[in-house]
Amino acid sequence: MSIFYLTFGRILKSGWNNFLRNRWLALATISVMVLAIFFMTGLIFVNLIGKTLLVNLQNKVDISVYLKQDVSEQDVSIIRSDLTFLNEVKDVNYISADEALASFKAKHQDNAVLMESLQELGNPLLPVLNVEAQEASQYEAIVNFLGQDKYQKIVDKINYQQTKPLIDRLSSFTNKVSRGGLIISIILALVAGLVTFNTIRLAMYNFRHEVSVMRLVGASNWYIRGPFLVEGIIYGVIAAVSTTTLLFISLYFLSPKINSLVPGSDLLGWFKVNFFSLLFFQTGAGILLGGVGSLVAIRKYLKV
Repeated sequence: MSIFYLTFGRILKSGWNNFLRNRWLALATISVMVLAIFFMTGLIFVNLIGKTLLVNLQNKVDISVYLKQDVSEQDVSIIRSDLTFLNEVKDVNYISADEALASFKAKHQDNAVLMESLQELGNPLLPVLNVEAQEASQYEAIVNFLGQDKYQKIVDKINYQQTKPLIDRLSSFTNKVSRGGLIISIILALVAGLVTFNTIRLAMYNFRHEVSVMRLVGASNWYIRGPFLVEGIIYGVIAAVSTTTLLFISLYFLSPKINSLVPGSDLLGWFKVNFFSLLFFQTGAGILLGGVGSLVAIRKYLKV
């Protein structure tokens, strides 16, 4: 057991010495890893902005269910209750004919001709239920639900056909953003891994003679790989901490501006709440890029 600890200690010390001995090359490697991890982490925040933007757009899209002029309060309560219990429905807002008329008058109070016409006609407006779905793709299911025979005596018309093109475009945009984000994440991860691997391979190249000597004196593969693995992990941990610091500074200045453009996207607040989870993710990504990159580089290119 003491031999194991002694060997392990030597590997750690050798890895740390390698790191110190190649400070400038280590700095270049860490810089590349910081960029790789930063861009991968940045995708999380781009995703958050995209989702917030989609939610804001969806909140502005709804369907209006116009009820018959003589509908009773009991019928209104029934249909409103039925809609509220639907899984697809997020919110239902009822506007009575009198409320609709008062709002219409307030909006057109400067139009004297229109006001006189309303006095002669009375209230031509219908009571309406503004229905907001959980997702844009669910409006058609809500319209089909309202097409049941029991609602025919209550519902006068639904403006779904007028808003359907907008809803379809929003739903299509949502799907494209989701698929696009996934594809970009995969591509960025592959590029980051490739760039980091090649940078670490360059660092490993400086040790090719030392590795050959160690092989000649009978050192095991893992004893040779160990210091490089430790060095790679050091790269990853430093890169992760550096990325977290850089990310905080960036969000400190950019988050208020982004929040003013996309309300509800408090990126700095999200960063603070999820700090440890984000640090864990970045450290894991750094160790994976540095540690595994070191192992693959030394095995494939230095023929260990």
